[in-house]
Amino acid sequence: MIHSIILGIVGAPEIIVILVVVLLLFGGKKIPELMKGFGQGIREFKVGMNGPEEKKPEEKEETKNK
Repeated sequence: MIHSIILGIVGAPEIIVILVVVLLLFGGKKIPELMKGFGQGIREFKVGMNGPEEKKPEEKEETKNK
C-alpha cells in the first residue's frame, strides 16, 4: 500500500514544476553543462563498478615492442 501512495505522489504536473524550477535556478545555458557532468559521473561510476578494464591484445603487443 505504501508503494502505491509514494508512486502516486509524483505525476506529470509535479515533474513539469520541478523542471521549471530547475530552469529558473540554473538558467538555460548552465543546464547542458550540468547534464554533461551528470552523464560523465554515471559513466565513471559504471566503469568503477565493472573494475579496471584490461588492455586489448593489440595494445599489449604495442607496449612490448616499444
